[in-house]
Amino acid sequence: QVQFVESGGGLVQPGGSLRLSCVVSERFFSKIVMAWYRQVPGKEREFVADIADGGITNYRDFVKGRFTISKDNLKNTVYLQMNSLQPEDTAVYYCNIPGRNAAWGQGTQVTVSS
Repeated sequence: QVQFVESGGGLVQPGGSLRLSCVVSERFFSKIVMAWYRQVPGKEREFVADIADGGITNYRDFVKGRFTISKDNLKNTVYLQMNSLQPEDTAVYYCNIPGRNAAWGQGTQVTVSS
């Protein structure tokens, strides 16, 4: 059963940056698509970005130009570099494998506030 361990969240002021990490216990990590999602209490979890084999990336419009997703296949880790953070980015951030229906990790809380 694949597992996800997210980290790197915290409290940051508007305009600040954070780098999230997610270690994935997946044997074929280098070959799979990885994605970041986020969830605000009372709302549905939403897709943020994904990265495919070969480094092809895809972003939601609300993070384009501010967030960057990347993978380190040697470390089985996916990252989310978040710049120019805004209060509306406040959420719990999760990684997962699209379409796998794997159990979610604990997530990492990102709070953007002055």
